[in-house]
Amino acid sequence: MATVGIFLPGFVLVAVSGPLLPCLRRSAVAAAALDGVVAGSLALMAVVTWQLGKASLVDWTTLVVFGVSLIALLRFHVNSAWLIAAAAVVGWVMR
Repeated sequence: MATVGIFLPGFVLVAVSGPLLPCLRRSAVAAAALDGVVAGSLALMAVVTWQLGKASLVDWTTLVVFGVSLIALLRFHVNSAWLIAAAAVVGWVMR
């Protein structure tokens, strides 16, 4: 229920505002505001990524898991769900 409560309002907002976006994009002021929202969202995602990286990459094990996962994801296109499961197993074994 908590997940539904978190994500449902955003999905509803996107569904309702989707048809309005082409009209908003035609307005110079609204288009500039939307561009600012996009830039702000990207900046927030970058900051959160940086903070999570600093908090989670704390020793050699986590760095190796990150590196191997990154290579597996980008080079071999391994499904991210399998990478998460493998990282959980590695963390459990190393504990």
